[in-house]
Amino acid sequence: MMTQVEALVSLNTVWEIGSIRLKKLLEYFDKPENILRAPEEKLMAVSGIGEKIAHKIASLKKEDLDKEFASVKKLGLKIMIQNDPDYPRNLKYMYDPPIVLYVKGEIKSEDNLSIAIVGSRRASFYGLSCAEKFAGELSNKGFTIVSGMARGIDSYAHRGALKAGGRTVAVMGSGFNQIYPPENEELAEEIAQNGAVISEFSLDMPPKKENFPCRNRLISGLSLGVLVVEAARNSGALITADFALEQGREVFALPGKVDSDTSFGTNKLIKEGAKLVSSCDDILEEFMLPASNVSQDKEAKAELKSVLPDREESQLYDLISGQSINLDELIGKTNLDIASISDILLRLQMKKLIRQLPGKQFVRSV
Repeated sequence: MMTQVEALVSLNTVWEIGSIRLKKLLEYFDKPENILRAPEEKLMAVSGIGEKIAHKIASLKKEDLDKEFASVKKLGLKIMIQNDPDYPRNLKYMYDPPIVLYVKGEIKSEDNLSIAIVGSRRASFYGLSCAEKFAGELSNKGFTIVSGMARGIDSYAHRGALKAGGRTVAVMGSGFNQIYPPENEELAEEIAQNGAVISEFSLDMPPKKENFPCRNRLISGLSLGVLVVEAARNSGALITADFALEQGREVFALPGKVDSDTSFGTNKLIKEGAKLVSSCDDILEEFMLPASNVSQDKEAKAELKSVLPDREESQLYDLISGQSINLDELIGKTNLDIASISDILLRLQMKKLIRQLPGKQFVRSV
């Protein structure tokens, strides 16, 4: 008898399905296990599932699934699906969250306070040193650093976080049997010890060019904001910035010399409205987070509750902590409608007890 996780991992090997088509399949078949049992003609009755995808689903083999799980165990990976309690909250509310996440290391609730640092693979010394410096400083302020483990800016961002003793998450554009670039295998191991390396691709997926925009949407989706350090005219970092805007994240850019190819993208982003960054404080200011960040004293919390005589205000305040929480999640944890909860959130903000972050997320101010 196949489990839900096994069925989703098997379906995830048919890369053309994606989370949007999966939703349609689940609306029709109810359970992922039922999708795997369906004949091709029934699969083709679902909108967006043509003959090619239907044939691939019908051709899935149990022995291939067993091989995938054996490799997962050998590599020391975890598999997460969307209803897993440890599934990253920032990804859960995306338009197209990954069907499956392969994880090496550990994703923690503190990683909800994340910022992505991305940029050129062919970066200048200036860009590399800035990526490392900003990653280290933001790590010291409590941010988890997210990047794509590519050559150049990405690698230096991860290393900056690691040197500062902070957490970092790397998002791969390939499967775990195809670590890319290969010279970063050692870096991947170090990241897994101090955060997580994740991929939505099955283990043997090679680093195809078309995989990287998919990876970029996860980099921005995991983060509250994206800092672009250096980017050429057609840089993948600009794609990450576009995804960030679509997802309601903040976009920051480091200015560069006007005659530098790798500064073209960042200077263009600034002209289009991205926040110009010259120091770590520019980012902290945007999120309205104090330098000391999220840890709170229990006695101070108890004292604060005494200034919340309104029962619903107190109830909502109790649900908000130093780690950001999404509006939809707050609605799900209360019996309040969106109009009522929005009104209470506004009152708590006016009392300067909570702050709103990008993506309709909320965090305590005090």
